[in-house]
Amino acid sequence: MSDKNFYLTTPIYYVNDKPHIGHAYTTILGDVLCRCHRLLGEPVHFLTGTDEHGQKVEQAARKNGTDPLTHCDKYVVRFQELWKRLGISNDDFIRTTEPRHTVVVQKILQDLWDRGLIYQSDYKGNYCVGCERYFTDKDLQDGCCPDCGRKVDVLVEKNYFFRMSQFQQRLIDHINANPDFIRPANRRQETLGFLKQPLDDLCISRSKSRLSWGIELPFDKDYVTYVWFDALVNYISAVGYLSDEETFRTWWPANFHLIGKDILTTHSVYWPTMLMAMDLPLPKTIFAHGWWLIAEQKMSKSVGNVVNPMDMADKYGVDALRYFLMAAMSLGQDANFSEEGFVTRYNADLANNLGNLLSRMCTMAVKNFDGVLPAATEPTDAEREMVEACHNASRSWENAIVNMQLDRGIADIMAATAATNRYFDAMKPWAMAKTGDTEGLGRVLRNTAEALRVVSGLLYPVMPSKMTELRRAIGLPEEELVPSMSKLEQWNLLPDGAKVTVVEGSLFPRIKFEG
Repeated sequence: MSDKNFYLTTPIYYVNDKPHIGHAYTTILGDVLCRCHRLLGEPVHFLTGTDEHGQKVEQAARKNGTDPLTHCDKYVVRFQELWKRLGISNDDFIRTTEPRHTVVVQKILQDLWDRGLIYQSDYKGNYCVGCERYFTDKDLQDGCCPDCGRKVDVLVEKNYFFRMSQFQQRLIDHINANPDFIRPANRRQETLGFLKQPLDDLCISRSKSRLSWGIELPFDKDYVTYVWFDALVNYISAVGYLSDEETFRTWWPANFHLIGKDILTTHSVYWPTMLMAMDLPLPKTIFAHGWWLIAEQKMSKSVGNVVNPMDMADKYGVDALRYFLMAAMSLGQDANFSEEGFVTRYNADLANNLGNLLSRMCTMAVKNFDGVLPAATEPTDAEREMVEACHNASRSWENAIVNMQLDRGIADIMAATAATNRYFDAMKPWAMAKTGDTEGLGRVLRNTAEALRVVSGLLYPVMPSKMTELRRAIGLPEEELVPSMSKLEQWNLLPDGAKVTVVEGSLFPRIKFEG
């Protein structure tokens, strides 16, 4: 893999789930990061998809009077349509029911069996159907699943096990030697805490007498593969493992596995030990973000506080939703979601700060210069604060991408926008227009448009549609609508003779919160 290649994955989402704001957040975050790396000129591969095996799918299909694959074909569309609606620029969408995936899973299982890394034994455990995971007695909370709170079933049966315990110390050593392997730091410590206890071997099969919907074990046709062992393999099956060596070398190891903190153990323990058993390099970073809360509570269907991202996008616009989700959460921490908070931030940042600035500049340029901006001039002391704020925003955004601090980077971009507003107000271009100071007026409008070129380019990964509209409004040619980071670090790159147009209706109309 080239050092410049960037491969990012989201979790594959359970096909039975109705997409909610948590799913949207992870996928939008992945999209923003991938768009940022494309701006840096890096080759990018962005993977998402759906997890389609397991007991819940089988039960849901039976309830609906259909077969599991038909059920999956029907419900996978919810995710595919939502990602299209949210402007997700994924390069691939993998389904675990696809032959390219199932074949790879079976090849891996056969290899591990042949090498003695899978064995059969009796197993008794507490099984949660909802999470499709076994738990020890000490894991349970009042006899219920520690993750979802459902009652567990006590199951006794013969099963197949992956010798995960064999790789415990090696995994600990890797985590200690690679501080960026699990981020943020508190999730790294959480994983190391989990690994202080002896690691059990992983049950990787389910008897067909209890569950038939899954990938059949190649060495025992009476069993199917445990859904988590199956699902995790998608990260390599999608990029050609055991099928396209050149593609696999190009993209693996992944730069980022983006996950929610609730699936940390499966990704930071199960998956690395599986890769070690396959003699494959580990991903560079597993990043576990926090949850979106409603009034300090985790979103839950049973509580009835789940936010539908499609509803928010329809009501307020896709780019506004993308902006809020990126600006309002510090990566790695939980954040509260409220519609009132959404509207407040939208009005402050987008309507009053950015949108109003664009409207004022464009209106005056069209009125006084027929939209044609004058040639660039060297910045004076009057422009110094604004220019420096724009340069700082560019530097900050690059650091934010590397350090996964997008909220800080966005705050600095908005600070540059605010500095430009202060410049515009201090120079009083409306007074220049009245007194006939066309030279001064032209300089102010040109510099304001230049600042908007930088700001819109930096915000492009977050709001690609609206920022394309803004960049077109300030007169950038079509080939410059998609920015490059190197040009955002420079000043006075707006072409001479750029023709400004007024955005019809306002780029970001103010919203009144109706409660």
